[in-house]
Amino acid sequence: MKLEQPFIRLPFCFDVDRLKIELGQFDAQHWMAHPNRMHGNAAIPLVSQNGENNDEFIGHMKMTAHLQRCDYMQQVMASFGEVLARSRLMRLAAKSEVSEHVDFNYHWYSRVRIHIPITTNPDVLFYCGDEKINMQAGECWIFDSWRRHKVVNNSSENRVHLVIDTSGSSRFWKMLRHMQSLADADIVKQTQAVEYQSHVKPKLRTERFNIAPVMAAGELEAIADALVADFSAYPGNNQDLVKHYTHLLNDLAKDWREAWLLYGYQYDGVSVYREVLQRAVQKLNPDPRALVTMSNQLGVNPIIMQRIIRAALNPDLLPEFLTSAENTSA
Repeated sequence: MKLEQPFIRLPFCFDVDRLKIELGQFDAQHWMAHPNRMHGNAAIPLVSQNGENNDEFIGHMKMTAHLQRCDYMQQVMASFGEVLARSRLMRLAAKSEVSEHVDFNYHWYSRVRIHIPITTNPDVLFYCGDEKINMQAGECWIFDSWRRHKVVNNSSENRVHLVIDTSGSSRFWKMLRHMQSLADADIVKQTQAVEYQSHVKPKLRTERFNIAPVMAAGELEAIADALVADFSAYPGNNQDLVKHYTHLLNDLAKDWREAWLLYGYQYDGVSVYREVLQRAVQKLNPDPRALVTMSNQLGVNPIIMQRIIRAALNPDLLPEFLTSAENTSA
């Protein structure tokens, strides 16, 4: 998600010793390799699709068996009072890095990632935009995932963070606005310790409906409008292509709304929705970087594919949504 600052520190600190004790329960067999096989990167899922060992962003998010073994991690995650998305322990091996990238898929359009370092040292540096920091053990940070970012572990030790994804309620974003207004010294003064409480089992709230079977027409239009504004602002883009993509996305939004008004969540609209999306894909320039964004010089085609085309239609979810609606109306 795009933020006003590259890094924002949150006003919490956590019991590193207790976190390390719970981390120590896991060995090599519990760590999952990075889905893109990125060297030195591994994770243990804590909140995941159906509570299983996977890397999925969508679906009913549930506590995994790994998290059930970790009382304090549950307390840490519950302390934010937010609805949680996919969350995990993330390990970056010694002398390894997370290469520079931008998080641009649909999940990251409306979510931030909270980082809580458990094992780290001063030679682990997090780069975001033009800034870099060393997140110290027990601190709590978020960062702007729409800027180019990377992490470098120059140390001889593995780095492990507890990472928690959330969209955040108004309470959460009010807190962020407040933290951005403070000087570093004032942030330290307002930081609250979240202590371990034995025998406390908090109830976590986790995402259930994080993507719709059919994207709402207003949401699709908002995503398209934001992208048009971004690539239109880049002076190096070909202006004829800017006009073409502007019309392409506007046409997609209008045709999607027309189909939505006719079919909503009805099964007989699926083929119509697919046709609307396919028409847009066929009009994309074959060069994925034919246009780039002003904000981070990212190719526009991959953003369109991830945030709109692949996210707009998920007919496999129709039964759950329709059943839930029937239960609610009953």
